[in-house]
Amino acid sequence: MTAETKALARQKKERLISIGKVKPHLELIAALFSGVLILAGWILSINDLKVASIIAYLLAFVIGGYAKAKEGIEETIANKELNVEMLMILAAIGSATIGYWTEGAILIFIFAVSGALETYTMNKSHKEISALMDLQPEEALRIFPNGMEERVPVSRLQVGDFILVKPGERVPSDGMITEGQTNLDEAAITGESLPVSKSLKDEVFAGTVNLRGTITVSITKPSSETLFQKIITLVQSAQSEKSPSQLFIEKFEGAYVKIVLLAVFLMMFLPHFLFGWSWTETFYRAMILLVVASPCALVASIMPATLSAISNGARHGILFKGGIHLENLGNLKAIAFDKTGTLTKGKPEVTDVIIRKDLTEEDFLYPIACIENYSNHPLASAIVRYARTKIKKELVKPEGMEDISGYGVQATFGPILWKVGKAEFVGRKKAESFQDGIALTLAGEGKTIVYAKDDKGIAGILTLKDQVRVETIAAIEALRHEDIYTVMLTGDGEKTANAIAAESHMDEYIAECLPETKVEEVKRLKQRYGTVAMVGDGINDAPALATASVGIAMGEGTDVALETADVVLMKNDLPRIAEAVRLSKKMNKIIKQNVVFSITVIMLLIASNFLQFLDLPYGVIGHEGSTILVILNSLRLLRNGGTKAPKRDVD
Repeated sequence: MTAETKALARQKKERLISIGKVKPHLELIAALFSGVLILAGWILSINDLKVASIIAYLLAFVIGGYAKAKEGIEETIANKELNVEMLMILAAIGSATIGYWTEGAILIFIFAVSGALETYTMNKSHKEISALMDLQPEEALRIFPNGMEERVPVSRLQVGDFILVKPGERVPSDGMITEGQTNLDEAAITGESLPVSKSLKDEVFAGTVNLRGTITVSITKPSSETLFQKIITLVQSAQSEKSPSQLFIEKFEGAYVKIVLLAVFLMMFLPHFLFGWSWTETFYRAMILLVVASPCALVASIMPATLSAISNGARHGILFKGGIHLENLGNLKAIAFDKTGTLTKGKPEVTDVIIRKDLTEEDFLYPIACIENYSNHPLASAIVRYARTKIKKELVKPEGMEDISGYGVQATFGPILWKVGKAEFVGRKKAESFQDGIALTLAGEGKTIVYAKDDKGIAGILTLKDQVRVETIAAIEALRHEDIYTVMLTGDGEKTANAIAAESHMDEYIAECLPETKVEEVKRLKQRYGTVAMVGDGINDAPALATASVGIAMGEGTDVALETADVVLMKNDLPRIAEAVRLSKKMNKIIKQNVVFSITVIMLLIASNFLQFLDLPYGVIGHEGSTILVILNSLRLLRNGGTKAPKRDVD
């Protein structure tokens, strides 16, 4: 490893450390050690060794409370506002001042355990980033035109450089194969478990594994702009961006802490004068109020749940750019889809071949394939691909090749002039009457018709269609199960749009959409339904993605779509949208459970304290126990089962 690469590796480790600044196991060890000291202090106290007991408790305070005390003091200084951590410090000190060393130490102990759990949740949510960073190679083998090789850090690779990737190695950067062929494991990028065959001019992605042959790759993107790096950036930005609920709780926390301190101050004096409580009882109840009224559980109700859900989504190829988008998905009422490349494969395929009775399939396809092989028309490659599966002969170049713009192409094949193209190009009347007008019927199914004419008239027709993805229908049905209205927005004509919408089980479709039309339609959907998502993959979808409440981009889409969207489906797997919706709903449900539970516990503890039913040990256990339960409830979102569709009853 070069010195430069070692330096980069150190920087990488520093990035990983900065992602999770505090290791949860160290926090937990400190908490457990403080628990041991509390037990020792209690044993010493019952044996009348008070000085030794107090020393043990003091050590328990320092060891168990150091991390949270430091965090609370730093945040108080930075924000110039008291926080929950400071309330806990004051409560523990207050308990000790009135002789309740054990209770104060237990408060610190349970607070430390809940803090370790919260840190665990946050670090768990960053695990996907750490794993992704580990998959990215630090070095690449750069080769020069003269055959010289040089191992360099990936960060020094430039667009146009050539690198050698050997079997078993990971591809260092995005590029295109210029020499060799192989099979690549692309599971890290697409989630596809089966290896993908790659050869000349095929695109390869950083982080994927070369399984078989040695390949030469031309770099097409700098390391900072690879698809792999974008995944890491998306997850990092999602975890730093807070949801509206979290922002509200944080604002609420500052005001609430001031109210609690004011209430505690009043509690120190008023009960003595109003109810005749002793000064000891008054101060004791004030300390209990300081403990039980602290909003620890309420503050921990949202962030651990959000981070757990983001982590779950990232593990399943659903990348959220922030908690706000994850939260919004749970309120989704309607969703709009682009057609090409989203609902469909994005590439036309030959679906029907109908030929004149005096011709065989090979007699018909061979001259057409030879002609289309030298055509620049978008449909030509699809026709050639299909023909190669049906005929065995090598394609040859026809004579007199002529491309008639907007109509078709013609060429002489042997002694016969062939015309391939639109109905007008070969004669509309004869074309439409071919085999009892079957072309019109097929056109009504949303298929594009290509006519072929030889010296005897219409030789036959080929129909092409952009095929609906295998998973599209399942995805739409899953969304319907979630009571979400589905709409297809497409630039295609009415017939094609109608056919694709019916095949996809769409609730509604809008044809002949320009980019600005899609924006207007998304705005109308928002007026009708409120929260609306848009799914797309192209540059023309970017304005609509930005307009929607939640923009969802396909992972194989354009850079503009990926940057504009709020959610990215890295595996291009449409059913993941319904999974994301279910994950969001489950997160919102858990957050509501946490908030209601924590507020209820706080109110019950405050009432019990005021009625003098509650002693400090039970107040500590009730308050901190509720915080731990809230965090554990949030951790349920890390489980894989959180996004599975519920079973439907069969009538």
